[in-house]
Amino acid sequence: MKTPPIAILDYGMGNLFSVRQACRFAGLEADVTCDKGKIMRAGALIVPGVGAFGDAMAVLERGELCAVIADFIKSGKPFMGICLGFQILFSESEEFGLQKGLGIFPGRVVKFSRPGKALKVPQVGWNSIYSARGATGWNGTELSGVSDGEFMYFVHSFYVQPLLQECVLATSTYEGIGFCSAFKKDNVFACQFHPEKSAGAGMAIYRNFQKIIERA
Repeated sequence: MKTPPIAILDYGMGNLFSVRQACRFAGLEADVTCDKGKIMRAGALIVPGVGAFGDAMAVLERGELCAVIADFIKSGKPFMGICLGFQILFSESEEFGLQKGLGIFPGRVVKFSRPGKALKVPQVGWNSIYSARGATGWNGTELSGVSDGEFMYFVHSFYVQPLLQECVLATSTYEGIGFCSAFKKDNVFACQFHPEKSAGAGMAIYRNFQKIIERA
């Protein structure tokens, strides 16, 4: 059974080449595009992203892509958000003043900070992810088969505080601050780390995504 082609959203805010290469290694035919028709016809959508929250939202609004992302998620087809592509799914961010997000899910994006203590930000490099759902909580998800405590590659100064705590799939800790590093709600999987830069464990996520697309 051939996996349907997927779309990688091109809005100028992510390492699209690395994401596309990871998809190809996982056996996914991926089209890097901002064409609304192609996106809605795709079997799945990946929204990557690196950079400032407000800049990303401005680009999406200019390209009339906010509604496209929302409509695709509503369609029930598999969706993956990576790093900034995870953060923009939520209500708002405090990066450079209060910025409005897509509001797909309730929650806020906040900076790593602690009163009276200087923290080393951004977090750049390898960090562990831990199951927020117990020993079998990753079964059937994009993290299926990934070891609890596995290292993934992060680059970020801000993190998501989702209100839907039952949707937190994985957690991590940086500078003594615990945060949501992966999120799963129905057809949506989103993560703060970069699977495409996370070696074999990251590729396992893309292979699981491919299986989820086939089942869908």
